[in-house]
Amino acid sequence: MHRAPALAVLLLPLAAAPAGAVTVSAGQAEAKEAARAGGCTPAKVEVLRHLLGREASTVFKVGCSEDKEAFVLVECRARICTLLR
Repeated sequence: MHRAPALAVLLLPLAAAPAGAVTVSAGQAEAKEAARAGGCTPAKVEVLRHLLGREASTVFKVGCSEDKEAFVLVECRARICTLLR
């Protein structure tokens, strides 16, 4: 009986997180790989746009460590990412 409250406490942060946040964070690794393929060593990753629905997509702005003003844009759909710029 003592396990149920402990389990509920462990699962509470997962239930409180929005479903879109989990999808966005999962796509960051793929966005970094697409940036590397485009010749950019990834540094900071920001979400520019996140659309939910049947054709959900996320556009990331990935900063390049070679130049602090350089960045690439990567669009991810269903964990398949494409370099936009």
